Amino acid sequence: MSEPVAVVAGVGVGTFEDYVTTRSAALLRFAYLVTRNSDDAHDAVQDALLGLYPRWRQIAARGEVDAYVRRSIVNAHVSAWRKVRRVFPAADPSLLAPAPSVPDAAEALADADQALRLCGELPPMQRAAVVLRFYEDRTFAEIADILGCPEGTARSHVHRALQALRAKLAGGDHD
Repeated sequence: MSEPVAVVAGVGVGTFEDYVTTRSAALLRFAYLVTRNSDDAHDAVQDALLGLYPRWRQIAARGEVDAYVRRSIVNAHVSAWRKVRRVFPAADPSLLAPAPSVPDAAEALADADQALRLCGELPPMQRAAVVLRFYEDRTFAEIADILGCPEGTARSHVHRALQALRAKLAGGDHD
């Protein structure tokens, strides 16, 4: 019996090893944006892939590989956050995709750093919802599926996160 071919972003990735090779960088970026710590991001991706491996055939056959891995990353981070509720260190820019060149790169970098810092202050579920919505351009239905909540709750997470970010920016609470 041949191994199922997983389809990710419209492209068949074949075996588990092919999936890991093809998607690990994107999953690591996603995990970093959710965890705000490169060590935790690496651990989260590794744990998610370890959980995926024994279930590869059934999850690949359903075509839900990325959703499964992302949900594993978010669930693990929320569980860890609930246990320790620790402060997260400053951003590790080496994990983020390179920014396109802009006339004033210093200003754009400062804005991006400020956005990352402010997002890091959000509760984990809100931060995950914002990352899924605006970094990965996911629909609310996809966000709900990944976070394991109703679509209305996913919308609420994004809405509340944006309200908090706007309040921090308007109140000058961004230094």
